[in-house]
Amino acid sequence: MALEQRTLICPVEVRSTGKGSTAAGYAALFGVEANIGGHFREIIAPGSFAEAVKGDVLALYDHDMGRVLGRSSTGTLRITEDANGLAVEIDLPDTSDGRDLAVLMERGDISGMSFGFSVTKETWDETSSLPLRTIQAVDLIEVSAVARPAYPDTSIAMRSLEGVRQVARSRNFNAAANRVGMKVSIDLRIRGLMSKA
Repeated sequence: MALEQRTLICPVEVRSTGKGSTAAGYAALFGVEANIGGHFREIIAPGSFAEAVKGDVLALYDHDMGRVLGRSSTGTLRITEDANGLAVEIDLPDTSDGRDLAVLMERGDISGMSFGFSVTKETWDETSSLPLRTIQAVDLIEVSAVARPAYPDTSIAMRSLEGVRQVARSRNFNAAANRVGMKVSIDLRIRGLMSKA
């Protein structure tokens, strides 16, 4: 299996932990379409990382195996698959790379995350001129902080933990409001139909 890399811009924060800094965000998002070099389109399906997050994965600086930032087996990298995609937290080391990355993220110079992987399950839809590949399962090798993303619809940035929590609360509130609004709309339609009967 060939090693592939995909990069995206995804909200990432760097926060002080007292012992150093932690970078957090997404290395991949579900359902976001990317054009892969004009050869094909690609999306990642939910569940693609379910098994992969159980392995020993590295956190790297720009896919460079000589610039390790963290590792899941040591607990300095935490990766999980959630409803949005591949969530990442890296305890940045007190090294020149770790400190430089924190500064570059704060300035917005590093604005993407990426992941290196081998596909283990995929489907192809070749009904259009540009085929669509849907990734369904991968072997995850590494996640990286990068400057040039392949998935342009996401972002990486420095922000506070409270800022991340506020975005999550807002997203949860909006989802709940939509569900309540749908229920009210259905209830009103049912009442309208009952009153006409």
